Amino acid sequence: MKLSRQFTVFGSAIFCVVVFSLYLMLDHLQLDHTKNPGNGERLQNGQLLLLQDKIDRLERLLAENNEIIANIRDSVINLRESVKDGRGMPDSGNFSQGGSELLPSVPLVLPIDKGDCQFSARLYSKVADGVQMLDIYDLLSFDNPDGGVWKQGYDITYDESEWDNEPLQVFVVPHSHNDPGWIKTFDDYYRDQTQHILNNMVVKLHEDSRRKFIWSEISYFSKWWDNIDEQKRDAVRSLVSRGQLEIATGGWVMPDEASTHYFALIDQLLEGHQWLERNLGVKPKTGWAVDPFGHSSTQAYLLKQAGFSNMLIQRVHYSVKKHFSIQKTLEFFWRQNWDQDQSTDILCHMMPFYSYDVPHTCGPDPKICCQFDFKRLPGGRISCPWRVPPQPITDSNIQQRAVMLLDQYRKKSKLFRTKVVLAPLGDDFRYTEALEWDQQFHNYQRLFDYMNSHPELHVKAQFGTISDYFEAMRKAAGVDPSGASAVAPSLPILSGDFFTYADRDDHYWSGFFTSRPFYKRLDRMLESYLRAAEILYSLALAHIQKAGDKPSDFPAVENYKLLTAARRNLGLFQHHDAITGTGKDWVVVDYGTRLFHSILNVKRVIVDSAHWLVLGNKKAYNHDPSNPFLQMDDVQPAQDSLPRKTVLKVGAQPRPVVVHNPTDQIRVSAVTVYVNTPRVRVLTAQGQSVSAQISAVWEGTTQASTEAYQLTFFAQVPSLGLAVYQLVEGAELRTSEAKYVFLKQGGGLSVSGAEHFSVSIPQEPVSVSIENPHLQLWISPSTGLLERLKLKEDGSEHQVKVEFMWYGTTSSKDKSGAYLFLPDGEATRYSSSQPPVIRVTKGPVYSEVTTTFTHVTHTVRLYNIKGTDGQAVEIFNTVDIRGEINHEIAMRITSDLNSQDRFFTDLNGFQVQPRRTLARLPLQANFYPISTMMYLQDSSRRLTLLTAQSLGAASLKSGQMEVILDRRLNQDDNRGLGQGVLDNKLTANSFRLLLEKRLPAVENEKISPVSYPSLLSHTSEMYLNHPLIPMAMSLGSATMPLVPFSPLTSSVPCDIHIVNLRTIQSKEEGGGPSDQAALILHRKGFDCGFSNMNTGLLCTTTRGKVNLRKLFAELTVRGMTPVSLTLMHTPQSGQIQQEISLKPMEISTYRLQLS
Repeated sequence: MKLSRQFTVFGSAIFCVVVFSLYLMLDHLQLDHTKNPGNGERLQNGQLLLLQDKIDRLERLLAENNEIIANIRDSVINLRESVKDGRGMPDSGNFSQGGSELLPSVPLVLPIDKGDCQFSARLYSKVADGVQMLDIYDLLSFDNPDGGVWKQGYDITYDESEWDNEPLQVFVVPHSHNDPGWIKTFDDYYRDQTQHILNNMVVKLHEDSRRKFIWSEISYFSKWWDNIDEQKRDAVRSLVSRGQLEIATGGWVMPDEASTHYFALIDQLLEGHQWLERNLGVKPKTGWAVDPFGHSSTQAYLLKQAGFSNMLIQRVHYSVKKHFSIQKTLEFFWRQNWDQDQSTDILCHMMPFYSYDVPHTCGPDPKICCQFDFKRLPGGRISCPWRVPPQPITDSNIQQRAVMLLDQYRKKSKLFRTKVVLAPLGDDFRYTEALEWDQQFHNYQRLFDYMNSHPELHVKAQFGTISDYFEAMRKAAGVDPSGASAVAPSLPILSGDFFTYADRDDHYWSGFFTSRPFYKRLDRMLESYLRAAEILYSLALAHIQKAGDKPSDFPAVENYKLLTAARRNLGLFQHHDAITGTGKDWVVVDYGTRLFHSILNVKRVIVDSAHWLVLGNKKAYNHDPSNPFLQMDDVQPAQDSLPRKTVLKVGAQPRPVVVHNPTDQIRVSAVTVYVNTPRVRVLTAQGQSVSAQISAVWEGTTQASTEAYQLTFFAQVPSLGLAVYQLVEGAELRTSEAKYVFLKQGGGLSVSGAEHFSVSIPQEPVSVSIENPHLQLWISPSTGLLERLKLKEDGSEHQVKVEFMWYGTTSSKDKSGAYLFLPDGEATRYSSSQPPVIRVTKGPVYSEVTTTFTHVTHTVRLYNIKGTDGQAVEIFNTVDIRGEINHEIAMRITSDLNSQDRFFTDLNGFQVQPRRTLARLPLQANFYPISTMMYLQDSSRRLTLLTAQSLGAASLKSGQMEVILDRRLNQDDNRGLGQGVLDNKLTANSFRLLLEKRLPAVENEKISPVSYPSLLSHTSEMYLNHPLIPMAMSLGSATMPLVPFSPLTSSVPCDIHIVNLRTIQSKEEGGGPSDQAALILHRKGFDCGFSNMNTGLLCTTTRGKVNLRKLFAELTVRGMTPVSLTLMHTPQSGQIQQEISLKPMEISTYRLQLS
């Protein structure tokens, strides 16, 4: 009875809060001129428009609150059940700090549908014939005995009668691996090599219909296509239709799979597939990845979702290859760790030997295989390192040569479960000259003719494409040729990934996870801006079409071309020698310049789209490219410089600032702009004042600017929408100055330029602590680094210690370089040559501690708000190791968590992969790539490090995690680059640190290959990687009323992420937009075993259901068709009426027509 009464009171209280919040919102809507008399005349102009907009928003908020009340009712029922289950009732809290004045009432406890917790709580059960990569590492000894001719393998034998009943089928697949940049730039490679390869391909394949060839990189293919005539294009189309030329994968590039984010992986695949659909009418079905340095299960999933049946991989740890060869598991169905209904299975072939070049693809003996690479015939520019050259095939030697080659094919086939063998025939930039086409095709055709005409050899050999091979292999294995998930018992199921890659000895390729980190950060910035630009552009276009009278000067076509170029430049950078940081210096500059120009261009698209969307009077729209209506608040001076904030001039007339929220939920987050005066008022669109903090802009460690001031305030912005704020010069009680304390051991500090601020320099030692409603941090007054953290929710204190570390490189012959990490032992603690200067900032919006060392400027910040942004510690590092020799700098975080040898890293920002630190492996083998997060956990807590750039990370001891921040290496590591890494920049990187209490874990968690972030962690990661985007009205722009823009009826469900809303190109000439867009959604898997108190989220979960027809506030979804990931395939079912349903972890694409 008592419990029932508590529930009634609890539910009634929440209901009252919701009703009261509605009352407050109504109150907010009244345009109260008395608060701001100087603003009255200007506000009056837009009064009706604002009022109309506010009424529309109020209607939507009413609907939203009805939904929240329903969710609260459900959550109260769930709470009642949870109490019955003995789990107790969560603490009640109060959402008040910081942004509460803006927010509609936020539920104290995030209402999560009980059914949404079943996915992450499922007990793990291993498939009967399953291969789990985590288990494989336990089995392997990782020794490296000499295997004879196959150095990393073993001696292969066979009985000649094995093929008497079923002849060996051999598919020789000619290919040319074209890196879109590596030793030369993309354009230089195209000019010198690639265009000649493709020109010769058209001629040479037409000479003999038995010849085959595969091509992968559409970045090159499209450039070539633009430069050939219609006759040659028709010839290419006929080669494709006859099956002589196959496009394998068909992405813009063959992407890296370690450092890439799944947004960009999808985007480059989509760009390639859309190009193929428009120009060739081709739908690739087989993946081909011979050169990425390790392989991610995320890429397997994306190919499956794009409609692929098969895929091939090559660079896998040599010990894994040997084990798989012995077990005959080199061909398998690759299944996602989290998949329990076999819907993600894709057939995968792992190449067994060292490389994808000809010496390592015909069989186990490279000395023999090299003799069948006919480009190396005597007199050519390259020869065989084993000093036995190839011989032209003649009548006198054909028998001996055919038997010698067949012996290799037979030995290779002994590693697989079918009598079908794949022999790729190619290498980097092969088939440039007509002579090589003749040498390879004539000599091999003679060998095939001989083999096929001698039945006693029991072989059928031919040229084939990669899909020809898979078709024959599936038939031989008894696997459904359609690629459906009816798995033959003859092939195993594999789950997991293939990091970290080693190609020989202790040469682990964990260095490239961090190499050139400046550009890894630039890549992530372009991704965020491009996604924002795509979505705002699509919404602006749809709203313009809805309005009917399309403005003649809206730059729809020009901006679409800018988007297309940005997609392609981002796509190019996903290449496995670009984002990896493994190109020549001048190639890196070329990539950086492309990223830099595209950031500038997509910013133009954002401000042009926002301009139209926030204008109260659309008829007043005027596009002036020389004087944009809005301007971004930062400028990047060059491709290798960090962005700088522009200083906004604020005067007596209100200066509007439009703020875009690129995330999926209504959000309250801090916005920082630089202004020219410390006397600033921040007002909402309705003229109400907002709490703000004025801080100094530090030009040096202790030197403040006297011309610029940092203004920070909490902005509330609708999902994917635009909010409008106003900055006015003048005194304001709600704008407070930050207070500063400076510390340095040994003293000798003087601070200049900070006359407007309270600054103290204590002579005696003081304790350093900052706090917000959720956390309190203690910082060492001597090192300036974090030592302890307190969770205020339960008052618990935890050791969380930050340090910086140095790694050197080994003294042996092979040293660290762009690819390899070969340290000289464990890291040594970083110590600065001078005592660090510590600056403590305290204010109403944020507090932070900035510590300046010789090589690093390190900041920890707490936002003074209840909600997502207040629950994490924000960490910024600016790293400069340009004066170092063979040094790598790492940030290490040591906690008191008992994580033992287990930790977790994300794969491409899409999923989390459990890891184990293996003491029997060298230190560098235990580093893994992180794109967005890593975490440690024990039975009661989880510590997560969220990252805004891809880096290499490890947990070398229990409770410890570290990330490599930058590397400077003076030598090449003998992997073909021919240089060290000496082009370091002043590099900024950003992180968030999140400590969460866990509910008791499931019993077999330690052996489970799956793990999921919490909803809070997912949201915090989104906020870190997609910050709010402020845009100020240009000073020269005419004053006109601006209205906030709310594109969605409400926040999307908490676990649904809008990956993209990408306008599809028109089929007409000119490269402009069509009236259709691709909506890509991802339902994130999350762990319910964490507190959902005070997340600040105004959303719920809905078991994956989304009503697309009701998703957009003022737009009608006219057509809505589910399609494969990259729009290549449309299922039989056709259009859907209203509601879609996504499974946990699922990524799905829909073709929409909005109006």
